Amino acid sequence: MTPLLTLLFGVAPSVAVGTDLAFASITKSAGALTHRVRGTVRWDIVKLLCMGALPAAVVATLALKSFGTLSPEIGQIIRYSIAASVLLTVVALLFKGRMLAWINARPEKQLQGKQLAAATIISGAVLGILVTVSSIGAGAIGATLLVMLYPRMSSAEVAGTDIAYAVPLTAIAALGHWWLGSIHWELLFSLLIGSLPGITLGSWIARSVPEKFLRALLAITLTTVAVKLIY
Repeated sequence: MTPLLTLLFGVAPSVAVGTDLAFASITKSAGALTHRVRGTVRWDIVKLLCMGALPAAVVATLALKSFGTLSPEIGQIIRYSIAASVLLTVVALLFKGRMLAWINARPEKQLQGKQLAAATIISGAVLGILVTVSSIGAGAIGATLLVMLYPRMSSAEVAGTDIAYAVPLTAIAALGHWWLGSIHWELLFSLLIGSLPGITLGSWIARSVPEKFLRALLAITLTTVAVKLIY
């Protein structure tokens, strides 16, 4: 959402990020509730992720405050951060299966116990910074990290856990951007209204179009967006 707001509608990068975070905190709540009812959320992992992500989001917000989100320099940094996060998403989309296969073939190298918990907290912190600065990360990137750290999790648990921790993270980050004054409320309302038919259309496309084609199309589109953000 953020790259589209920046490139197509000319929204300032910081405002695009803040508005997208507010949008995500609302829309992801419904998904998290659904996964909770289905029992497909690993709350122990959500707790570890939030231990890293929430403090990191606060620190990132304070850093943005100290530098000033409306300065051209910070706007450019945010723009590059968005591009980097988009490219990481492309990598996650294209290579998640290969990474999982590599990990499953080497069970002796999988983290356990305290090392696994520490790695999860650190991953949460990295995602917290990415999400607060670029609004991107609590999706394909987060799911890929979960698959790498917990290869025995089912796909439903990965999706549910990824959405569940993203709700408090995007909410805290959105509150931070509200404090910074970088949320466009009229745009947020329009996005929420437009998301209703968008969800229906997206569900139909997901059922009707082969997954490999969608993945390739999305990767090409995101790569193009990242290049335009950089140049």
